Amino acid sequence: DSVLKWKEKYDLAYDKLETKEAKLDKLREKASNTDESSETVKADLEKNNMTLGLTEVIGEGITITWTDGDVKGGSKLDLSSYLVHYSDLIEVINALKNAGAEAISVNDQRVTDSTAITCIGNVIKINNEKIGVPFTINAIGSPEKLYGALTMLGGYIDKLKDEGVSVKVEKQTSITIPKYTGIYKFEYASRAD
Repeated sequence: DSVLKWKEKYDLAYDKLETKEAKLDKLREKASNTDESSETVKADLEKNNMTLGLTEVIGEGITITWTDGDVKGGSKLDLSSYLVHYSDLIEVINALKNAGAEAISVNDQRVTDSTAITCIGNVIKINNEKIGVPFTINAIGSPEKLYGALTMLGGYIDKLKDEGVSVKVEKQTSITIPKYTGIYKFEYASRAD
């Protein structure tokens, strides 16, 4: 029951956020029509929104598709080694960031600096949304660098494959990553001016 109330609050807050974003977009458009300096401000805003994950982005990169391993055909006694764990997601996301990924999503959930990846029992949540196998991770950046960082001999993907997890990494010429749908909330920080 409390989960439903929380979900209703979240949905209401998200609706308000979308309304505010629409108003902000109209203000940005109006401001951009006034003079040349507003073009610079508009470009800065667009760049900041891309950095924060507040806009959908497109570019080249890689797609990682992975799912739990086949326990039936496996020979390991520890059945959990055949499963994808949230710590595996965190390791792969960190490897992508370290390799220069400019935008990342997991099952269409945009990963930002405020994204929480949590595990409750056998449920993995990203941005407070439940996700499950198969996992599809999209990352925009240099396909060669991202691919190399994940597929290097003895790397994390090798470790997952050795554990029996099914993983496929592919270079892509065009990936679309959705915008972040969560809410940025500052409880302790405020503007310094």
